Amino acid sequence: MQDKPLKGVKVADFTRLFAGPFCTMLLADLGADVVKIEAPEGDPIRHQGPPFYDEKSMGFLAVNRNKRSVVLNAKDPEQLAVTRRLAEQADIIVENFRPGVMDRMGLGYAELSAKNPRLVYASMSGMGATGPLRDKGAFDLTIQAEAGFMSLTGEPDGTPIKLGTSVFDLVCGQYALSAILTALYQREQTGKGSHIETSLFEGLVSYLVDAGLEWLLMGNLRPKWGSEHASNVPYKAFKAADGWIVIGAAVQRLYESFVTVLGRADLLEDPRFTTMRDRVSNRVELYAILDAEVAKWPVEELAEKLDTANVPCAPVNTMEGVFKHPQTLARDMLVKARKPDGTDMPMIGSAIKFDNFDISADWKAPPALGAHTDEVLADWLNGGTRRAAQ
Repeated sequence: MQDKPLKGVKVADFTRLFAGPFCTMLLADLGADVVKIEAPEGDPIRHQGPPFYDEKSMGFLAVNRNKRSVVLNAKDPEQLAVTRRLAEQADIIVENFRPGVMDRMGLGYAELSAKNPRLVYASMSGMGATGPLRDKGAFDLTIQAEAGFMSLTGEPDGTPIKLGTSVFDLVCGQYALSAILTALYQREQTGKGSHIETSLFEGLVSYLVDAGLEWLLMGNLRPKWGSEHASNVPYKAFKAADGWIVIGAAVQRLYESFVTVLGRADLLEDPRFTTMRDRVSNRVELYAILDAEVAKWPVEELAEKLDTANVPCAPVNTMEGVFKHPQTLARDMLVKARKPDGTDMPMIGSAIKFDNFDISADWKAPPALGAHTDEVLADWLNGGTRRAAQ
């Protein structure tokens, strides 16, 4: 097997919380040497709990594997100077402070790229580096509201709700990752790095997709549909006899197979439901019938029948169901990371696979605060700065 493709690439990680650390973790998964530079109190997400595992929060553990942690106090001039020296050694810098903070510390792109023209520098923020709200702080929750997603999410006439995890933090991190890898490729062509900038706000606006275009092109404000679809029927979560099952039978042949499995082939002759347009126009009446029919079936039995008929469906699994799922195991989405004491801890696997290297090989558990300070200073600065960092 080959080495991981980013082996030898140095990443100075100035990110905290979720979006930035998710981006740098993905770089670390690909083999980069990611050095997480933390203040003496550590990344704030370390302390968000309970629950905690090995004195680390679930949020911290989720986005900080395969990194080394260095503690440097930017409020101390001597340690700030060490921080700058580390930054000058980096191939990639990733930061998610509010716009201007890194510049004030002498760690901005203009200053560092003057010394290292090959530097790839990624800035992530809540609202973006320009515009009237550039200085406004943001979390995934507030972004889901501000950028319109919560107007689409939830049951009809229900209260606004957010998604179950901090999805748009992760979207921002993935956009940053793709831009960083693009900039690295461009650097190979030109010999020069670049400054990348993205934000939670822009990432979410880009994810409005068809709902956004419906407003731009038609002037329509899409209502909340719960698990239903605006223009596909039947397509939603149904309550079965012993749990919940989602069924997507929007295509004509799938609808025909679905109602046949339910023993309601008579619905195929009902003019209210003949075409998709008919079913969308008469969704209330159709769902009243289908809800009652699905409620008669156990989830497992109905899912087996629908699978045989090639009708897309799935039980609504809990975390227990997901991590016992045969596809989760077959696709290496449950893996292990080695802890400093030599034991292993379970980790969610990588969503991407390569045929010439194992992306989850030799994964390491998220680091204790400052666990690698001396080691990194020796590696990156050839020693001699140990006293200044203490």
